[in-house]
Amino acid sequence: MRTEALPLQALNQAIVCAEETAGLIHHSDHGSQYVSVVYNERLAQHGISASTGTVGDSYDNALAENVNGFYKNELIHTCRWDDGVEVEIATFEWVFWWNETRLHQSLGYRTPVEVETEFWKQNPPQEIIEIKANA
Repeated sequence: MRTEALPLQALNQAIVCAEETAGLIHHSDHGSQYVSVVYNERLAQHGISASTGTVGDSYDNALAENVNGFYKNELIHTCRWDDGVEVEIATFEWVFWWNETRLHQSLGYRTPVEVETEFWKQNPPQEIIEIKANA
């Protein structure tokens, strides 16, 4: 698999799983996969705004690097893997656990799914679209 295909596949999966995408902001670094025409067209098709950090600083990437560290320590470095498919399946399971089950201190010991569900209850999608239209 070429490396530029993987982020697009992950984006497609996130779009399919999301209840609503309009008004979301997708933040990434300046990697060629994330600034490609195809990737940005897919974001635009689903009403997602692209955002990239400034070149040369790592502050905007700190959260992603922190999550990657947890992923490696809690999953990747815990056993020997026979093949890429095994890693891929375990990764999907870990991401599901991370979002659906794991309690996050920074979220008040709630899961990301609980926080997102609460957000959408308090901020209906139509209201967000109207606010952006009037900005």
